[in-house]
Amino acid sequence: MKGANMAKITKDMTFNEVLRAYPDTVKVLKKYNMQCVGCLGAEAESIEYGAVAHGVDLEVFLRDLNKAVPQGNG
Repeated sequence: MKGANMAKITKDMTFNEVLRAYPDTVKVLKKYNMQCVGCLGAEAESIEYGAVAHGVDLEVFLRDLNKAVPQGNG
């Protein structure tokens, strides 16, 4: 059974929250040319704001970020 495909990363989370909780997402940020690691805005900027500011499709970006999150068993 595949489960409910629940997103762990949401548009309202900040970049730093995501990076602290899921370090592997740095690869996704690099894919989208987002230099969020060490950026002062990463503490306050939401994923949604960053996607809009960088001209990135939010739904696709969230999908890619969540694919980088390790899936637990249960």
